[in-house]
Amino acid sequence: MILSEPNNFIHQVGVRQLISMFDLLPDVLFWIKDINHNFIHANQAFIDHKGVEDITKIIGKSDHDFSPDHLAKQFIRDDEKVLAGITVTDRLEVNMTHSGDTAWFATSKRAIANEQGVNVGTYGITRHLEKQAKVLSNVEAVKVPVEYIRKNYHQQITIEDLAEVTHLSISALERRFKRHLAKTPKQFINEIRLENARKLLVETNIPIAQIGDDTGFNGHSYFSKQFRLFFGELPSAYRQNYRYGNSHIKT
Repeated sequence: MILSEPNNFIHQVGVRQLISMFDLLPDVLFWIKDINHNFIHANQAFIDHKGVEDITKIIGKSDHDFSPDHLAKQFIRDDEKVLAGITVTDRLEVNMTHSGDTAWFATSKRAIANEQGVNVGTYGITRHLEKQAKVLSNVEAVKVPVEYIRKNYHQQITIEDLAEVTHLSISALERRFKRHLAKTPKQFINEIRLENARKLLVETNIPIAQIGDDTGFNGHSYFSKQFRLFFGELPSAYRQNYRYGNSHIKT
């Protein structure tokens, strides 16, 4: 029996046939992008997640074609860092599901280099953790404070409050957030509030000032400033641009 050299074997079967194996992983989103951040391949789970008919609706498109602007910008910033040599491994993210809800995901990304060693693209995988049989230990490490924030974001939350419910010192709590979420507790609280405010802007007719109050922001001007920093536009502009595309606005 003659054993094939690994490189020769890969050349014989073809890269496309190998990457098609990712279609066998129904709970893993897999994609490949070129250096301009446009998709050149995705597995079936990714296609289903984006709600399109087939791969032809993905190829040549960017994250801006499928995600809210603030998320698309975040994904592209990630790509730039990966192209510069940074790797992302099992990073926890609170992201959007196909239904528009938020959920936990774990994402890993790498650069793709040509034969000369020059990075020419990126690839990555994302797993929806709520669909996993075994929840990652990283989630468990921040589960208590994260759940507390998600339930109480509309109230004033201090670092001392979080330290108390997690039975950790403030410094230990901050280290845990930085290690597992790559952000501070204050940043995470702010993002949860802003995501809930965004949802209310699109799905309801609640006055903007009240939305700021209802999601835990202290004052309309502060809410507007934080919203603009995160989403790139004021709450009024965001509502104007997005809510009329939603046919299920509630009063």
